[in-house]
Amino acid sequence: MKIINLNENTRKELLLQLQKRSPSSYGGYEKTVNEIIENVRQHGDKALFDYTEKFDHCSLSRETVQVTREEIEEAYTKISPEFVAVMKKSAENIRAFHEKQLHASWIIPKEDGTILGQKILPIAISGVYVPGGKAAYPSSVLMNVLPAKVAGVSHIIMTTPPGKDGKVNPGTLVAADIAGVDEIYKVGGAQAIAAMAFGTESIPKVDKITGPGNIFVALAKKACFGFVSIDSIAGPSEILVLADETATPRYVAADLLSQAEHDEMASAILITTSSELAQKVSEEIDNFIPKLPRKEIIQKSLDNYGYILVAPDMQTAIDAVNEIASEHLEILTANPFDTMTRVRNAGAIFLGEYSSEPLGDYYAGPNHVLPTNGTAKFFSPLNVDDYVKKSSIISYSREALEKVHEDIELFAQKEGLTAHANSIHVRFDQ
Repeated sequence: MKIINLNENTRKELLLQLQKRSPSSYGGYEKTVNEIIENVRQHGDKALFDYTEKFDHCSLSRETVQVTREEIEEAYTKISPEFVAVMKKSAENIRAFHEKQLHASWIIPKEDGTILGQKILPIAISGVYVPGGKAAYPSSVLMNVLPAKVAGVSHIIMTTPPGKDGKVNPGTLVAADIAGVDEIYKVGGAQAIAAMAFGTESIPKVDKITGPGNIFVALAKKACFGFVSIDSIAGPSEILVLADETATPRYVAADLLSQAEHDEMASAILITTSSELAQKVSEEIDNFIPKLPRKEIIQKSLDNYGYILVAPDMQTAIDAVNEIASEHLEILTANPFDTMTRVRNAGAIFLGEYSSEPLGDYYAGPNHVLPTNGTAKFFSPLNVDDYVKKSSIISYSREALEKVHEDIELFAQKEGLTAHANSIHVRFDQ
């Protein structure tokens, strides 16, 4: 990996390089995506099935587009009982963590005759997109569905592309069953996003779409936002390790590679105050890569977006961490909890050398759907709040309004909205 001294210039160059990975840079695909969306919006199932045959080489109809209970039961026979048991344990951890995020509606009456409050309700129907083929991730099913279940969403549908044989990845189906998905449809790509955003004869319109996908899926979510809510427009995966001289080079190298194997655009960065650690981590990476099945992908990822940055001091390192605002941040320092107090921007923070990033991907409980491409400065991990909506409650008695009506009328008049002022005034002009 490239070893670079961290300074103002190298930090700026790094940020510019990372920004190239943003979905906002995929403009060349937008025309194709918009055409797919409009076709599905206008022609419903016919367009949906045509695209499925074109892109997935699978022929579907209204009778076969939905996964049956028999297909789910068959999926259980195709994966090991041990894997089913692990998914169930993971599901319980995810559920328990997200239950801590629940908020109740509230209302506060006052003696002056005012009543204020907030009503919190789950959205009615949620849609989850799950990639298919080699990129099938049962863990993402659990992470997207269980917060919705905890929030109280009454109807959850899932779309995922089928194989040529019309089958869906068995791990995906079992995870969906464990998480409690109500309906599963065999459609993928931008056409699946359009179907959930606008509805077709077979697939209901949803209130929110979550879940990862390729460039076409990301752009389709972006284009449909406003007609439907979305979680985010996620970019390629990324990890940043912040380490000092106490870190174990072999662990750091392994953790960086765990993200580099996702795809060629994944980013793996080490920021350290130790030149010795930097060199040893680079050597460990060179030793690991030939032994890993996805070595070609890993090498391309590291060549394009892999960096080891040596900082002159820990504050300079932390400043860079906050500027990069990585999806995953591992802190491997002598006192990681103290270091964490100075970190403002990260999607998920892993503390200590036995809290490697895959722990969050699969098992610990916090959500692995995280802000990418620096958006951790203003976005949060997927959570229960993403599946609820809030209504304000306002009630004033005549006596309470009488005390303040002139203030309200003045405010409205100053904005030139005389009908607003009159709406208050008529209640006291007799």
